[in-house]
Amino acid sequence: MDNSHKLQLSKEEMREYGYQVIDTIVAHFDTENTKKPVALASREEMDLLFKMEAPEEATNYKEVLDFVTEKVLPNSNIVTHPKSYSFVPGPSNYVSVMADTLATGFNVFSGGWAASPAAAELEIVTMNWLLKLFKFPTKKGGGIFTSGGSMANLTALVTARRQRCGDDFSKAIIYLSDQAHSSNIKAIRVLGFKKEQVRIIPTDIEFKMAINKLKNAIAKDRLEGLQPFCIIASAGTTNTGTVDPLTEIAKICKTEKLWFHIDGAYGGAAILSKKGNQLLKGIEKADSLTIDPHKWLFQPYEMGCLLVRNHKWLSQTFSEKPEYLRDIEGNTSEINFYDHGIQLTRRFRALKFYMSMKTFGLSAFKKAISYSINLAEETEAYLRKSANWEVISPATLAVINFRYNPIGTKYTEKQLDAINQKISKKMVDSREALLVTTILQNQVVLRMCLINPRTTILDIKDTLKTCESFAKEIV
Repeated sequence: MDNSHKLQLSKEEMREYGYQVIDTIVAHFDTENTKKPVALASREEMDLLFKMEAPEEATNYKEVLDFVTEKVLPNSNIVTHPKSYSFVPGPSNYVSVMADTLATGFNVFSGGWAASPAAAELEIVTMNWLLKLFKFPTKKGGGIFTSGGSMANLTALVTARRQRCGDDFSKAIIYLSDQAHSSNIKAIRVLGFKKEQVRIIPTDIEFKMAINKLKNAIAKDRLEGLQPFCIIASAGTTNTGTVDPLTEIAKICKTEKLWFHIDGAYGGAAILSKKGNQLLKGIEKADSLTIDPHKWLFQPYEMGCLLVRNHKWLSQTFSEKPEYLRDIEGNTSEINFYDHGIQLTRRFRALKFYMSMKTFGLSAFKKAISYSINLAEETEAYLRKSANWEVISPATLAVINFRYNPIGTKYTEKQLDAINQKISKKMVDSREALLVTTILQNQVVLRMCLINPRTTILDIKDTLKTCESFAKEIV
């Protein structure tokens, strides 16, 4: 009898397959620093490798796995690599990877209490850890794990709109800086706000939201009969790691009765270090806070998080009671997380955070984050001692921006932009390091984000020396 419709392997095949997958992952963790972090391929090259019609007949599972190991994985950037400096790296950790494997293997539904009391409880427990960490009220406060910062920001703004505007948001105005993450603009657009309802507040010379300009914008909007309702502040911008003046913005929100959302997707986790804790003063005053455990809390993708001061705000915004769920509502202490966010079907994200925190302990996470902040400062000191490099934005929450500009040369700004852009391109083309540019003060600059605790100062010095050799070829 043909049992292929059951989509099963035998016990022995599953075990062999599983061991091979685990061995592949272990080998990757063990040898990643010997590999090149950058994958380069055109669409045509990828089509030649992968394009095909859906196969009608079966292929041996070993052949499929070998193909993926040899062709798919090598054609992806290694974001856990010590020389992956760009965007925001994803250092991850093996324990969380295995936790994800368990959660996926058991296919745990983490939407409601009735489907998995343990999954819901672990999300409550880990959420309480985070509420306490950020000094949010643990009795009234709440939150939800999301796919990432983009979904957390969207969830926050839906909640803010519901709580401050109700059903009519035609005159509602939202404020954010010119350094705010693009996911906020995307969320605003998804929610149906018009362009004229968004105020982009300029930043000062340190890339922080300009408080006086923010106050002026709010006053002007009120005089015009509009409804200011929300300010989005950044706790660690992607470009520079800068933290907006959170305490001052909190005072404005209190006075003006505005919702205070802080996007801490990048820098929020720095609260675990002494230096980060100082920079993040005022973060506890937010109405809602986005953080991204799959960034600086070393979790694999996908794991974002939204914290709120009052958990009822979430349920008041997202709770729906369809007939087919009426038998599994439970009591009020048995939280159904599908009532706290956008997703009904949710994977068991809390497990990886729980298992890694239990395995390594909070102190290890504190040390890892402190190490990254110190490494960026050490990098800044190294750059300042060199005649070849100019620091454009100093080390802040493990982000530093700089450019090649040798002392004694008289390049124009346009020439310097071109040189630094070419340095980045040569570095990426060499695949030796992922180092790309951004634009600050109308200058093309090189940017390093150093949150990987396995990156060393030797890695950085080696990369900078390679950049210098590329620069000599260019000029």
